[in-house]
Amino acid sequence: MKEILAEYLSCPIRHVITRFGDKWSLLVLYSLWRNNSDPMRFSELHKLMVDCSQKMLSQTLKRLEKNHLIARKQYPEIPPRVEYSLTPLGQSLMPSVCSLIQWGLEHFTEVTDGKVLVSDR
Repeated sequence: MKEILAEYLSCPIRHVITRFGDKWSLLVLYSLWRNNSDPMRFSELHKLMVDCSQKMLSQTLKRLEKNHLIARKQYPEIPPRVEYSLTPLGQSLMPSVCSLIQWGLEHFTEVTDGKVLVSDR
């Protein structure tokens, strides 16, 4: 078995990117930011991400909340109402995410050869 260097395991970028580097997390963060930081409900987010299953969206929201990038507020109503919003930490991440999105728009054709992949969930 290969020996893993301690420097690799303690690499800050490795630990930070794994918290939000998947496609669903970035889409959730961008959706919340694009909504002018107004809270959004689960169903609103799911409508924007139709190719993401409800289960995957739920897991993504829980992970982002655990990593302090989004806040979840539950209201004591029947039926229960839950809203999600960016935390100050999540807000501070958005300039970098927006730069990545801009880069993607500028280089879309080069990276994808003009082909759009359709997710199968």
